Amino acid sequence: MPCVGDWLNSPLSIVQGIFAQNVPNSDWEKKVTEYFKEKLKENNATNWVPSLNDVPVHYLKPNSLVKFRCMVQDMFDPEFYMGVYETVDPNTNARVLHFGKYRDVAECGPQQEIDLNSSQTVTSERQTFYCVPVPGESAWVKEAYVSASQARVSPSTSYTPSRHKRSYEEDEDMDLHPSKQKEQHTGESCWCGGDIHGCVEPKRLETEASAGHHVISPNCSPPLDLNFPLPGEKGPACLVKVYESWESFKVNDVLEVFGVLSVDPVLSIVSSEERDSSALDPMECMDTSEEQRVHSPPASLVPRIHVILAQKLQHLNPLLPACLNEEESKTCEFVSNFMSELSPVRAELLGFLTHALLGDSLAAEYLILHLISTVYARRDVLPLGKFSVNLSGCPRSSAFTEHLYRLIQQLVPASFLLRMSIESMNRARLVPHKDYTANRLVSGLLQLASNTSLVIDETQLEQGQLDTAGVHNVTALGNLITWQKVDYDFSYHQMEFPCNINVLITSEGRSLLPSDCQVHLQPQIIPPNMEEYMSSLLTAVLPSVLNKFRIYLSLLRLLDYSISDEVTKAVEEDFVEMRKNNPESVTADDLHRMLLVARFLSLSAGQTTLSRERWLRAKQLEALRKARLQQQQCVNGNEL
Repeated sequence: MPCVGDWLNSPLSIVQGIFAQNVPNSDWEKKVTEYFKEKLKENNATNWVPSLNDVPVHYLKPNSLVKFRCMVQDMFDPEFYMGVYETVDPNTNARVLHFGKYRDVAECGPQQEIDLNSSQTVTSERQTFYCVPVPGESAWVKEAYVSASQARVSPSTSYTPSRHKRSYEEDEDMDLHPSKQKEQHTGESCWCGGDIHGCVEPKRLETEASAGHHVISPNCSPPLDLNFPLPGEKGPACLVKVYESWESFKVNDVLEVFGVLSVDPVLSIVSSEERDSSALDPMECMDTSEEQRVHSPPASLVPRIHVILAQKLQHLNPLLPACLNEEESKTCEFVSNFMSELSPVRAELLGFLTHALLGDSLAAEYLILHLISTVYARRDVLPLGKFSVNLSGCPRSSAFTEHLYRLIQQLVPASFLLRMSIESMNRARLVPHKDYTANRLVSGLLQLASNTSLVIDETQLEQGQLDTAGVHNVTALGNLITWQKVDYDFSYHQMEFPCNINVLITSEGRSLLPSDCQVHLQPQIIPPNMEEYMSSLLTAVLPSVLNKFRIYLSLLRLLDYSISDEVTKAVEEDFVEMRKNNPESVTADDLHRMLLVARFLSLSAGQTTLSRERWLRAKQLEALRKARLQQQQCVNGNEL
């Protein structure tokens, strides 16, 4: 068996050892999974594994163990491969069994041939997911993962020559077959390819290794669209090949995968003749050239990961333990220690957000409740726990929303600012749609990971005419806010994708979009220089305190919550009492909102059950919020 360090550098040699010891038994695959699971359980072992989120592909050794934190952007059709195959030496007739799992290309010696008719051949199935870095992931999240990493990497000397050799071969091939797909070193000025469908501006195509190097020469086709949902995203897209339990993963899930990195240049060859001679699945290559180009992009641009272990991530916050279910949260030492100091953290966060909202402490209270809200269940089509807020009365002239968003970015793991204007609504691609020619899901701005904070800036919205696309986009935003779902466009039908996105809308008057709660901002101070004021807020907060804010907002979303029968009865009696004098003053919607406010007020104080005190505080907050709206309505003479 290989030495202990080889499980990182040469995982396939470990698999080979287990395969050789256990064939012909079929449980060798289970033993491989258990071996790596045990290895990764060792102290900080996951931090030893290089991450494709942090390290450029050309720094990583081919066929080494890597990890990738990603969102499933699309899933391709399942593919068949030879799980076990047999090679034969024509001279000696010696036969050797090989495993095909975790490989893209069959391993075959110079004097060996694959016996396709062997009775030992086992055909298996795997699922390919097209995965991208988590859209809108905050810079502090990336930095925290990088600083925790203990991986040792350097430019791969074994990989570079083969890449250069591949380029030379392709240059020769270009003269004979101009339509074939070509691959150049990622760091070069452009990537030459065949006809590219659905290309977008170069800033959508940046990768860590080649950011800012997308000069398109006159003889080059546009670069391949990596299909990132948000503009300006960096990092690699990957084809993630999953072998077990892939039915538990779906589009938009956030995963952390550990697997074998495959960047063989032969994967970039689109020609069916060349693919037939080397790939494990020779029966493929029946797709259209458009589909081939999208599903088999250059390995230097879209590396492959053959997954050994994968897990869904409950949250994206690197300051919290990765897996933290409700049972663990009650017994976890990290959680209990943090909960003991929750009160001062909440007070400091309230003060910080009050300053950010120009001295408005009521708006700051509601912003805390909004930031810890999450959809915890669905009853029929109704999502329970969503709490979208419309912050009206925002100053228009001082780029207030922009600066507020930058502060929110420092608090939440993933976020996106959508500037709403007539032009942007008419031109933006918000909803993902199916491209049947390339057989892929083309991403849109609303293809976001769960618990992403979406800030919609309505302060720059002016009068104008929405075209058909604009109306569809505004409708999609309304459906997202109201039903927490996005209807993806599959041309002949729409497919519903449930989501869990925290939406904050900033506007001057009442928003055109629906919301669960409208809070009118009442600034107590108007800073002469908004940018300087907001920047000074961040610099005044210690990094350790900022980290506590981040833990606070992520942790409280994971807590369970309940209302006792006794409190439920008291709330019902209170509701009846409130409606006695004026039945129209308190509606069922008002009760629902008060219960939501009470829920998040309780959780914000670390309480997992509703108390009488929190219920009264929720009623008080709602009364203050409503009174402010009525006062503003009287001042303006119209409804806000």
